[in-house]
Amino acid sequence: MGKVKEYKNDEITVYWDAEICQHAGKCVAGSAAFNVKARPWIDLSKDSSENLMRVIDSCPSGALKYKKNNE
Repeated sequence: MGKVKEYKNDEITVYWDAEICQHAGKCVAGSAAFNVKARPWIDLSKDSSENLMRVIDSCPSGALKYKKNNE
């Protein structure tokens, strides 16, 4: 992993590795929590953790990952 950023809410922690991101856009298309025009570009309060996990699972490069905080 390269430079990994971490974003948390009460339920999950999201990790984004900018160095391996292919900018396929599946995250931006799948959830309002991902907005490339905003800083930070990931705001977990904009979507449910359930949908975020579904969208992250569709990331083709593996640049986005998550961990459930209760595990």
